[in-house]
Amino acid sequence: MSERFSPEALKPADFHILLALASGPRHGYEIMKEAEAESGGRVRLEVGTLYRILARLLDAGLLEEAGEDGRRRNYSLTRAGHRALQAEAERLAGVVDLLRQRRLLPRGEA
Repeated sequence: MSERFSPEALKPADFHILLALASGPRHGYEIMKEAEAESGGRVRLEVGTLYRILARLLDAGLLEEAGEDGRRRNYSLTRAGHRALQAEAERLAGVVDLLRQRRLLPRGEA
């Protein structure tokens, strides 16, 4: 039985994996490198950890397999994955707004 997305906050690694797939299908190594680069090195995924997370996100219906490129399996976002990513982006934007209101983050920074 597959899990379904709940509106709770995504874990940082989950968020960065979904974000890496927002521009289209990718294979594991590309996902791993993009998540690390886009997080400024804060999200570093070991191969085993990455594939456990990918399997969990597949089971949750947030990802789907998008064919193979040679020996590499590609992944893409499902509609539910897009919704989860959008919901997390909106949640984070709200946090940034609160930080700005409390003068903990200057207006020009994100």
